[in-house]
Formats: sequence, structure tokens, C-alpha cells
Amino acid sequence: MQQYEAYIFDLDGTLLDTLQDLTNSVNYALRTFCMPERSRDEVRQFVGNGVRLLIERAVPQGTKDGMTIKVFETFRNHYLEHSLDNTRPYSGIMETISELHRRGKQLAIVSNKLQPAVTELNNRFFSQYIGAAIGERIGIRRKPSPDMISAALAEIDATCENAVYVGDSDVDILTAQNSSLPCISVLWGFRDKDCLLSHGATCCIASPEELL
Repeated sequence: MQQYEAYIFDLDGTLLDTLQDLTNSVNYALRTFCMPERSRDEVRQFVGNGVRLLIERAVPQGTKDGMTIKVFETFRNHYLEHSLDNTRPYSGIMETISELHRRGKQLAIVSNKLQPAVTELNNRFFSQYIGAAIGERIGIRRKPSPDMISAALAEIDATCENAVYVGDSDVDILTAQNSSLPCISVLWGFRDKDCLLSHGATCCIASPEELL
């Protein structure tokens, strides 16, 4: 595998297994408004396009916009308090990130999670290695727009040349394409290999160590 100088990582499903905490917060919000809860597998399929769309997918079909907003706000407040309850790096991630940093690589995170959660998770797990952590906030378009990639590259003083994007979903593949970056698709995250290949994945890895 080619060696790159800058590595831009997705967060959920790539660096961190966040699924249980996301599921818990989704179901807390749904329960609060007497709506049916969702399974882990359902939430797994709903994530990837930002938490607003996650909630739009989780509420019952036909839910009015005003109620969806209330569910979203309840989810948001709960998740910001509980995003570290069960979330952990995937096996091999910390060792790989540490080694990439030791080799002088520039590292960044881009995520459709809310910026406060991205900042908190990066500070908790990766801040000694990763120089930029870009999340959803006003003034920057979510993935698959290239805006987050551009912001991350600027923060770590890197360019598209000799940079790569690493993610676990179809959204990540499209983000890389829109940013003119090669994409490495990971197989331990929220989408399976068939899904990734059907959306144009060209390079798949089964363990973080393969990045080295």
C-alpha cells in the first residue's frame, strides 16, 4: 500500500466504536416522546450523514417537523452528556495512530458529528497525535461535501497531494471523490464489504495495522 504524508480519518466506525452510545441516546430521545425504539442494527444503518438525518430516519414515518426537532434536541443534549459511556477505539487503532504520528505523518479527523462531541472525543482519545478535528458546525457543509476535508488539510498545513482519506461508509467514499483524494475503506465499521464495493470502494483493509 502506498505511504502518504497526510491521513484524514472519519471518526464513527473508523477510529471509534460509537454505536452503543448513539443507540442509547437515540432511544432515550424516542422514549421521551413515546416513540418506538430502534435496534443497534437500525441505528448502524442510519448513521453517516449527520445526527439530524439520523434522527429523521429514527422517528416514525410521518412525524411532523416540529416534533422531529424536539426529538433531535433531546438526543443532542443526552448524547453530549453520554458520548463516552461505552465508546472506545477499535482494536489496533491507538497503536496505529501512534506509529503514524511517530513517522511524522499529519493526522486529522473529519466527522458529521456535532463539533462539541468531535472535540470531546478527540481530546479524550487522540489529541496528542491528531492535529485537527472537524465536526458539524455553522458555516461548513457536511460530508460528502469536500468542505470538511479542505478545513482539516488547512489546519494541519497539508495539501491534497500525497494525502488519503480513511473511512467506513459510502458517504466517506463519496467525500473522498469530491475532495480528489484516494480512499481507504475499513471493514470493521458500520458498513459491510459488499456495501462499500457497490459504492465504488477500490481499497479495503481489515485491520488498522494495514495502514502501516
